[in-house]
Amino acid sequence: MQRRPIEQSTPLIDRLAQTANDARERAKTLRPGKEREELLRLARQSETASHIEDWLNSPGLRPPK
Repeated sequence: MQRRPIEQSTPLIDRLAQTANDARERAKTLRPGKEREELLRLARQSETASHIEDWLNSPGLRPPK
């Protein structure tokens, strides 16, 4: 049995940015504590993943021809 690939309607970079923004906005409403720190950590991870995605898709990283 083979799984069909999932086709995303929005690019990964946009989904990562939205996740980071949502987590930061939610963290602003919370008092200092574990849940707030976890949301801020998720935001940082999403931003880092976004930067890595940009780096991997940069034109300077093409294989030699």
